[in-house]
Amino acid sequence: MLQVEEALAAVLSAAAACRAAPSAVPLLDALGLVLAEDVRAPDPLPPFRASVKVSPSRVNHPPPAAPSEVNNGRPLQDGYAVVAADGPGEYPVIAEARAGDDALGVVVTPGTVAYVTTGGAAAAYYYYYYSLSIYLSPVLRAFSGELTTRLWLLCWAGPIPDGADAVVQVEDTEQVAAAPDGSKRVRISVRVPEGHDIRSVGCDIEKDYIVLKSGENIGPAEIGLLATVGVTTVKAYRRPTIAVFSTGDELVQPATATLNRGQIRDSNRAMLLAAAIQQKCKVVDLGIAKDTEESLMEHMDAALRSDADIILTSGGVSMGDRDLVKPCLAKMGKIHFEKIRMKPGKPLTFAEITSNDPTKPSKTALAFGLPGNPVSCMVCFNLFVVPAIRLVSGWSNPHLQRVHVRISHPLRADPHRMEFHRAVIRWVLDDGSGRPGYVAESTGQQASSRLLSMKSANALLEVQSSGQILAAGASVQAILISDITSPPLDKLPAASSPISSHIVSSAKSASADAPQVAASQNAEVKVAILTVSDTVSSGGGPDRSGPRAVSVVNSSSEKLGGAFVVATAVVPDEVDKIKEILVKWSDIDRVNLILTLGGTGFTPRDVTPEATKSVIEKEAPGLAFVMIQESLKVTPFAMLSRAACGIRGSTLIINMPGNPNAVAECMEALLPALKHAMKQLKGDKREKNPRHIPHAEAAPVDQWERSFRAASSGGGCSCDP
Repeated sequence: MLQVEEALAAVLSAAAACRAAPSAVPLLDALGLVLAEDVRAPDPLPPFRASVKVSPSRVNHPPPAAPSEVNNGRPLQDGYAVVAADGPGEYPVIAEARAGDDALGVVVTPGTVAYVTTGGAAAAYYYYYYSLSIYLSPVLRAFSGELTTRLWLLCWAGPIPDGADAVVQVEDTEQVAAAPDGSKRVRISVRVPEGHDIRSVGCDIEKDYIVLKSGENIGPAEIGLLATVGVTTVKAYRRPTIAVFSTGDELVQPATATLNRGQIRDSNRAMLLAAAIQQKCKVVDLGIAKDTEESLMEHMDAALRSDADIILTSGGVSMGDRDLVKPCLAKMGKIHFEKIRMKPGKPLTFAEITSNDPTKPSKTALAFGLPGNPVSCMVCFNLFVVPAIRLVSGWSNPHLQRVHVRISHPLRADPHRMEFHRAVIRWVLDDGSGRPGYVAESTGQQASSRLLSMKSANALLEVQSSGQILAAGASVQAILISDITSPPLDKLPAASSPISSHIVSSAKSASADAPQVAASQNAEVKVAILTVSDTVSSGGGPDRSGPRAVSVVNSSSEKLGGAFVVATAVVPDEVDKIKEILVKWSDIDRVNLILTLGGTGFTPRDVTPEATKSVIEKEAPGLAFVMIQESLKVTPFAMLSRAACGIRGSTLIINMPGNPNAVAECMEALLPALKHAMKQLKGDKREKNPRHIPHAEAAPVDQWERSFRAASSGGGCSCDP
């Protein structure tokens, strides 16, 4: 029976091999797809020197009544192109650069000015974005302000005539009587420096700049960027086709008005089809298969003939004499696993099957034998099918997002299997710690047959197997399966208020009469895990080391003093990328322990030690020595490790091997000292000078308390004779 992370690794390994070659897609059809090539800008943006006319004095003013008023009324964003050295004075207006090439060939010389604006279309854009920014709440405006400002700049980018080197805003000018010959004149009342309110050629996007990279998801903004650089067809990965059928003699169509004895309506098929459509996949509905080998084989053949990339069945994967899905899958291909140590979803089966139709090219499909209980079926879809869909679709990181939440009610952990508890999580201003954070409310009775427990659920709480009761307020990891709700906008803190990190500490203590909380929920040690791999980062293969490290940390939580994984990431073998995330996790997120996985060998791309040494302030060579000693028991190649370990601020950074098994071996070797190391980094004086006595030989008196007293008495180190 596999652990969840091991089963997911097997699924992703198979899914990576089934990813189809990218194809050319029309621009608007590419929405939601994953880009398969880098896109460069063929021209600079702006392609000409442009005016920047956004008046700070207008920020608190009500917006114009309509776009037409903005255009016809010549808003304050208009201005005059000038020669900065001229300074204040009265000058003739030699041209008006309103839009396009109206002032083409015009040259502003000393002693002359030109009127600059952008035209009606830009005014309409200005109106809508300006109005939006005025009426958004302060918090939303804080987050959208940069984008909105950039949109203003793009909308109000009038061309600057040759010769001009600055722009003066309209409100800093005054119209004067026309000259006898009828020419316009204007009085400039301020002096501006050279370059004032002018955007240079390419200041937004330089020529040949990579505006989108291969592997990026294409959203509305990306569509806009592609259009900006003149791309009308992109190379992208297509989404998979998913065939769905249910199994069971007891099943009838949902439209059946009256149920006979022993009949139930087929809910799983409708649910799975809807879930696949929600993932933007093409679906094939194959109906209901009877509990016979002949019917099951016919449906699987039909799925393969439909060119399905993924086949979903529900039911027929348990141990009954009519549960025939597994034997059928075995006849058509290779079964990777048929049981998982999880609740619900234990009988999930995963296989790769191949078409035997001689008239068509051979094709391999991923087949998931989902449990018949509807909750188990849906939980397995979220945990295993969704990541597979993402990987086949070109995602570089197919994993569902995780956050840490506080539970609002006590939960009893299963003694043998990790449970995925259905819950509704939401962002609150006080999660019980006095800071903003996520809280989770159970959806009620968690029976795998009770589909009501999935209703409105937006997260699956990862409750580690322990048999213990987690008290209300305990912190657990949650896998997001839908959108998160938040307080009303007027209840959010002001934009200037500090918002806590997504890393949330556990409650400091439980009430005296509350059941004992599992030590793993004490949230004393925050751990982050960084997988360093070109292959995983590019989507060329699954991350096997990261999930294994998460499992090792979770299972060793108590030995580490109450540790949990608060962040995971994957980066390529590039020094700058590695350094960037190490510094962020250490200095901003204040993680206590960072484990890097991979990149410690001799190949040219193995640069994790170099990146680590460049950010640490103190080296900890003893940790690397212990890991090498432990790994040498397994393989002589361990001596080739160049792992670096050290401290940055109050964060311990440890380079570990990339092999999943080696991660577990090294962690086990370090455990005896890591708990004390974490306490020392937190400044616990009782950990400063413990006597050098093996714990097994220590006297019954609290050894650490005695050491603390000795160190505090001023008599020197407690280790001295």
